[in-house]
Amino acid sequence: MHPLPLQSRLHHNCSGIIQPTNNTHSINDTTWCNWAPFDQSNYKELLGAVDNAFLVAYAIGMFISGIFGERLPLRYYLSAGMLLSGLFTALFGLGYFWNIHVLWYFVLVQICNGLAQTTGWPSVVACVGNWFGKGKRGLIMGIWNSHTSVGNILGSLIAGIWVDEQWGLSFIVPGIITAIMGLITFFFLIEYPEDVDCTPPQHHVESEDSQDLPEDSHSNRDSSLESAVTYSKEPGAQPAAISFFGALRIPGVIEFSLCLLFAKLVSYTFLYWLPLYIFNVVHFTAKEAGDLSTLFDVGGIIGGILAGLISDYTNGRATTCCVMLILAAPMMFLYNSIGQRGISISIVMLIISGALVNGPYALITTAVSADLGTHKSLKGNAKALSTVTAIIDGTGSIGAALGPLLAGLISPTGWNNVFYMLISADILACLLLCRLVYKEVLAWKSSLHRDRGYREI
Repeated sequence: MHPLPLQSRLHHNCSGIIQPTNNTHSINDTTWCNWAPFDQSNYKELLGAVDNAFLVAYAIGMFISGIFGERLPLRYYLSAGMLLSGLFTALFGLGYFWNIHVLWYFVLVQICNGLAQTTGWPSVVACVGNWFGKGKRGLIMGIWNSHTSVGNILGSLIAGIWVDEQWGLSFIVPGIITAIMGLITFFFLIEYPEDVDCTPPQHHVESEDSQDLPEDSHSNRDSSLESAVTYSKEPGAQPAAISFFGALRIPGVIEFSLCLLFAKLVSYTFLYWLPLYIFNVVHFTAKEAGDLSTLFDVGGIIGGILAGLISDYTNGRATTCCVMLILAAPMMFLYNSIGQRGISISIVMLIISGALVNGPYALITTAVSADLGTHKSLKGNAKALSTVTAIIDGTGSIGAALGPLLAGLISPTGWNNVFYMLISADILACLLLCRLVYKEVLAWKSSLHRDRGYREI
């Protein structure tokens, strides 16, 4: 759920609430109804510690999770992670019913939850990547990735039902839903098309130029990866999983990972701070601000699908990301400048901003990760999908932890400075893709010249 509705419930002004007859607090006490330990003046720092405990644990655990994901059955690994995630989410909410008021309990549960949730993304991207080849992967994964934004919206709406009363149910109910889905995954997930006698997809298509290259040029180009990937050609043999450093040597992994760090920094700052920004600037209620901020996720659905469709058509993942990041910078500036002048303008600009900010983020964490995890330099070994996805998303999760933290430090100086920070991060994300964009432009020029040559013949 968006943090603001919950934060407003754990710490808010109690002066307008009638105290129960057995209450021992002073009549002038405006914090009597708050939930300790978040009833003190440093409640923002304490709530920030709880949020960052999850984000830091998720970022650190992600680098390890992908390695396990390559070596364990994904169905078991993903199901166990969902069951544990549901358990720890519910345990956070049970703190309400167990009347727990110590900070370490909530921080510890969030750390465990962050580690448990690292099993999710590398596993699901690997599964989807196993089923779909490169041709239409951007569009298919763009549509599929909309589940993240739908989950954000549903999570906010479901949790919001109980946030003003028994806030523990805002965690217990989503935890139960997650655990149930873990059981469904265990019984029905099919990891590979071959498991049900389907034809596996073609993960990459050799261009005519690469087919004409002599064999020694191929071997020289791929020699750095042969030590990291072992592939047995014997019938029925399974390829060995790639090493962590072997995955880093795949062309493009480092650039896209660092780009995602800054892209996710922007996205998660909006996720955590947009409701508070609307609450303070437009003076909506906490629930209204949380509901309006979900439009940013609606834009994310549209942006993810558009980014996948355009990148499939142009065969330019990096260029698509770069163009959307370039457009996102002035859009964020305009939203901060004029986006609050009317509800209609705010709605339109939130959707557009969400599309431009989350489009590249969605494309990199899905289609790009799957492309790199089945890169032609791996010579058919798909045992790199989970590791590559974990490296990319793990690096991005560092930005997800830094963004809200930086916003918390900068926001007292003014919201304008927060937006300047976001625009700077957006520009850095764009610059990190320059080399890959240049390579894609050269590939387009080569393809154009080849097509002209065919027409002349």
